[in-house]
Amino acid sequence: MSPQLIRVADVEPQMWRNGGGYTRELLAWPSIENWDLRISVADVEADGPFSVFEGVERWLVLIAGQGIALRLDGGERHLAPGDPPLRFDGASAPDCRLLAGATRDLNLMVRRGHGVMRPVQPGRPWDEQLAMRGVFTATPGRWTGDGESRSLPAMTLFWMEHSNVRDSAGWTFHRDGRADSHQAPTDAWWLGFTSDQSSQIDS
Repeated sequence: MSPQLIRVADVEPQMWRNGGGYTRELLAWPSIENWDLRISVADVEADGPFSVFEGVERWLVLIAGQGIALRLDGGERHLAPGDPPLRFDGASAPDCRLLAGATRDLNLMVRRGHGVMRPVQPGRPWDEQLAMRGVFTATPGRWTGDGESRSLPAMTLFWMEHSNVRDSAGWTFHRDGRADSHQAPTDAWWLGFTSDQSSQIDS
């Protein structure tokens, strides 16, 4: 399948039932109605509980705003832009409290299969062997991998369903307009998924 380029601005926002925010669904596989993998961006505008997703593993990372506090596992977890992705059980449905105004976050949800969300490490290729791989970037930059190179605008998901991981030296992403450094804040994330339903990477 050809690579997909999904811009957040091109996706219609869907208001939450509690009125506390909006979700833009960037990707659902294999279908919107019965997904095993879902990638979305949410704009959180008010305090309130997350929706319950039984049997779903979730990853969450903040990409804009000052921060949130999540009531999770009997304690409170604070998340701010630049923090590593938080992985948690979708059935837990934590209460969310805004620390200083609205936020925007990136979500990865996996129902059946193996998923990952990793911050892009400047200067380090990403070469995990997953059947489906992508990168979400909050800033413009250039992706290189599988013998190709593409310029990606800000707030974009670039996604490939059958990445040639065994023949690749790894994917890289470099931001436009400034030199990458290990001290720079994270503004891009690798996303990957392999379904339990079939073996999509040949041995």
